[in-house]
Amino acid sequence: MRSYFKKRESVFIKLIHDQAALTLQGLEALKAYMAEDTTAAARLETNEKEADEARRILISELNKTFVTPFDREDIFSLSRTIDDVLDYAYSTVTEMEVLRVRPTAFMLRIASLLRDAAYELLMAVDRLELHPEVANEHAQRAKTLENRVEEVYREALADLFSGAEDIKHVMKMLKSREVYRHLSNAADRGDEAANVIADIVVKIT
Repeated sequence: MRSYFKKRESVFIKLIHDQAALTLQGLEALKAYMAEDTTAAARLETNEKEADEARRILISELNKTFVTPFDREDIFSLSRTIDDVLDYAYSTVTEMEVLRVRPTAFMLRIASLLRDAAYELLMAVDRLELHPEVANEHAQRAKTLENRVEEVYREALADLFSGAEDIKHVMKMLKSREVYRHLSNAADRGDEAANVIADIVVKIT
């Protein structure tokens, strides 16, 4: 009986890992897209769909399982926030395609930071069960990277609105601002995922 419950608990660890790993892959694709890799958008879309499926399975498991490795609410929240990171990465590329916005150096810098934050979140998830203190260290690194994203975001907006020349320039500015907003939202959700991990660590140590 004990081995059965242990097996059920490990399902959640694996599913959260799968989500975090797919999110990292998706953010690597986002970074490649910002470096003008024309195949990256398709890879990101695939990652997003696979991660959504992992989340659906996790919710299904939560609905039929009483014993979980961490609080049910925390598992749900961590899954949701990690999912949001990838969703915003995907919506960033979608907006860029629809609005015909070309990547900028600022967008590439932000995407690179988001990729690094996704790596830290994956490491945090993988360390949660056996090494929660180490998991918290990775979560704090993810939060630091989110702060750096916000710094670049503000720098990008300042540069973007430094001087409108005509109506076409204004339209370009507004389109680019929308893309930057999506990237900033991805960072915000990554920060929240790190907060959830920190909360879990407090509860289990």
